[in-house]
Amino acid sequence: MSKNKQFHEIIKVLIIFTICTSLFYAALRIIHDQHERSHRYDPPEGAAVKVMNPVGSEWSNRLSIFFQLGE
Repeated sequence: MSKNKQFHEIIKVLIIFTICTSLFYAALRIIHDQHERSHRYDPPEGAAVKVMNPVGSEWSNRLSIFFQLGE
């Protein structure tokens, strides 16, 4: 291959790589924007059940202090 043809092949690969990278980046931005607009912390609807109900007993207070102090 001549130098000129090899140079054109390298330029062609770089252009294709740049276009594909730009398209991939644009797709990621679109997905990110859609995800940011979703309301993740809305109150649940329907037959949702609360998973944890804090108990005001002695052991739960002591356990909380234990974790806070790291003992």
